[in-house]
Amino acid sequence: MKIPFVDLGAQYVDHRDEFDAAIADVIAETAFIGTGANRFVRAFEEEFAAYTGVDHCIGCANGTDALEILLKAGGIGPGDEVVVPALSWIATSEAASNIGATPVFVDVDPVTHTIDPSGIEAVISERTRAVVPVHLYGLPADMDAIIEIARAHDLFVLEDCAQAHGARHRGRTVGTIGHAGSFSFFPGKNLGAYGDAGGMITNDPDLAARARMISQHGQSKKKFEHEIEGRNSRLDGLQAAILSVKLRRLEGWTEDRIRIADRYRELLADLPLTLPTCPEGRRHVYHLFATRIGQRDDVRAALDADGISTGQQYPIALPLLEAYAARGHSIAHFPNAHAMTQSVMTLPIYPEITEEQVVFVRDRLAEALTG
Repeated sequence: MKIPFVDLGAQYVDHRDEFDAAIADVIAETAFIGTGANRFVRAFEEEFAAYTGVDHCIGCANGTDALEILLKAGGIGPGDEVVVPALSWIATSEAASNIGATPVFVDVDPVTHTIDPSGIEAVISERTRAVVPVHLYGLPADMDAIIEIARAHDLFVLEDCAQAHGARHRGRTVGTIGHAGSFSFFPGKNLGAYGDAGGMITNDPDLAARARMISQHGQSKKKFEHEIEGRNSRLDGLQAAILSVKLRRLEGWTEDRIRIADRYRELLADLPLTLPTCPEGRRHVYHLFATRIGQRDDVRAALDADGISTGQQYPIALPLLEAYAARGHSIAHFPNAHAMTQSVMTLPIYPEITEEQVVFVRDRLAEALTG
């Protein structure tokens, strides 16, 4: 039995007619570029704003652009410091660097793998202007503690929701708790396009207007009238139309992911590994089912030989990457994040995975762990 890490082909087959019709509509109207005149982009922005419960959604080219644009729209720039977790994809930290700010790393909580609020206070300086909590693997960070710290120090809070579409913290959808939320719609995400795509959400009309202006070459009123130097970062019509189709099914797919995660927990409870946790009051959407396991690399190799694809997120903690070598960080500064890089193994999880496949994963994993 071959079990892929994610099966985008199965999703397309299940809803082929809807996807094909959406793509055909865009082609028929040649509505390719994501300007204000593109009805497919406008429709998705309105639908995603309604889904997340905010007043404003602005589509953009990808999740990294979403982070950069929102930080810039929030007034962050050269000389400022932005607090980020030590465990994430590099987009979280490079977004700060790319607008001239400095990312300041904080270790993660050893249980949730999200940024440890107790470490944020220790790194705040007179230059600190923002904090970017990442809702890693689909689990919301501890937003109560983060918001309390941010208010005390007047910090801009940008939620990185790239892996957490539909996740909730005490009933509030992620991306709506801080000042703004950034989303990636990379194909493998819970809500994924058929190419690069991203989105930004906020309830702040001024922030939304600045973010849209930046993403449209600094135009906000008329073409050729540029109020500032912006950039070209637009959600295109094809991706918007595909995302609209998928958004209608996202809640059902999310419930499937939660059900599959619960089934994994039931089947794996007696094995020598650590299973993902979900603190009370949070809704985990399981973009990734992240286990912690000894001899991780050997176990991954054994599963691969059995036709089971697994993931290793992330092999190197952000501050220990060569990109940040000049900062002089060491493992001792970020022991929890480093420990995750040595032990986390993510199992296949997607709405289309079958009970037979989940049981097969469990059986092969048990064999790899216990011999």
